[in-house]
Amino acid sequence: MKATTQNETPVAFEGGGTELRTQEIGGDMSVAFVRFPQGTDMAPVLKGQPDDLCQCPHWGYLLKGRLKMRTKSGDEIYEAGQAFYWAPGHAPEALEDCEYIDFSPTKEFNEVIDHVKAQMG
Repeated sequence: MKATTQNETPVAFEGGGTELRTQEIGGDMSVAFVRFPQGTDMAPVLKGQPDDLCQCPHWGYLLKGRLKMRTKSGDEIYEAGQAFYWAPGHAPEALEDCEYIDFSPTKEFNEVIDHVKAQMG
C-alpha cells in the first residue's frame, strides 16, 4: 500500500493559479490533487486530443467550488461535496474556484498531462 499528501505529491503543471499534482499510488493508478481558479477552461489545452477532449477516466471527490464538464452529449455541473466519475471525453471549466482529488489510470493520465504541458508551452 502507498499513501501521499497533497504537499508530498509532485507538481505536474501549474500556472495562472491552476495546479495539478499527481503521483502513482499503486498498480496502474495515480492520485491527483487539482486546483482551478474560477474561469479556468481546459478546453484550449485539450485541442489535439480525440474530439479535443480528455480521454482519461477519473474517479474523485470535489472538495470546493462548482465545475462544468463539457462532453459530446452535453454539459454537466458538479458541486463541492459530490463524488464523481468522469468518463473519457470531457473538458472541465471552473465556474467557481475549485479543488478536487481524483484517481485515474496512470498511463492514460500521463498521456493527457504530457499533451496539456506541451500546449501550455
